[in-house]
Amino acid sequence: MSSVMTTHDAPPATTPPTGRAIVLDGVSKTYDVKGGGAPVTALTSVDLTLRAGEFFSLVGPSGCGKSTLLNVVAGLLDASTGQTRIGDRTVSGPDRATGIVFQKATLLTWLTIEENVLLPSKIAKRLDDETRARADHLFELAGLADFRKRYPSELSGGMQQRASIVRALVGDPDVLLMDEPFSALDEFTREGLNDELMRLWTDSPKTVVFITHNIAEAVYLSDRVGVMTSRPGTLKEIVDVPLARPRGPELRSDEHFYELVSRIRGLIGHHHEGTNR
Repeated sequence: MSSVMTTHDAPPATTPPTGRAIVLDGVSKTYDVKGGGAPVTALTSVDLTLRAGEFFSLVGPSGCGKSTLLNVVAGLLDASTGQTRIGDRTVSGPDRATGIVFQKATLLTWLTIEENVLLPSKIAKRLDDETRARADHLFELAGLADFRKRYPSELSGGMQQRASIVRALVGDPDVLLMDEPFSALDEFTREGLNDELMRLWTDSPKTVVFITHNIAEAVYLSDRVGVMTSRPGTLKEIVDVPLARPRGPELRSDEHFYELVSRIRGLIGHHHEGTNR
């Protein structure tokens, strides 16, 4: 029997959670089609409540609305119906208390890594001693302390993505939204960055919504995994991940880990079978 302990409680960490609860209430999103075509419904009737400090992943087939849902939570898209709340705030647009990491690092090539990381705080006029100290700490945690004066072109893709995560965290956001941040990386680099992300999150457990196509990645990182249906996307099922924290590479060979990966893969597969009949 595996020695990995389990827990269904909120994620234990070295410091108390600093995130905020997220509530989606009946959220749907329909896009108008240019040229008078029929509107396309990307999301329909999504109800979801996340605890403060929870790490939550979304998986599902391509085009199921995962990124649309993330953009609604970020305030980058307006929902067609329903409401989204972060803490006591109703989402009506972007907010500096929400950090975002996209598929590509989107670093400015003419700025050093340090300048890229500090740029959002500089624009927001919040570049103070506390922010600089937080950046120093995050550079150390992410293994980038020796590369902060380098330019993006001098770093590997994995290191650039680490820098983009540090940039999102340096403003100390309540919520971190991540849209397939490691999808373009090889498996070895991806697993290493999963470990880096776990260290960063354990040090300061924000509420995280993480989009991925990689089921093993979702299980490794998350407290719960939401499985979405094909378009129009909605939540098919939410799977608890009762694996103890802190987590390390040894978890990837644990039988309970593989049981959860297999279960989630089955949920996605069953839905495809049903839609193809």
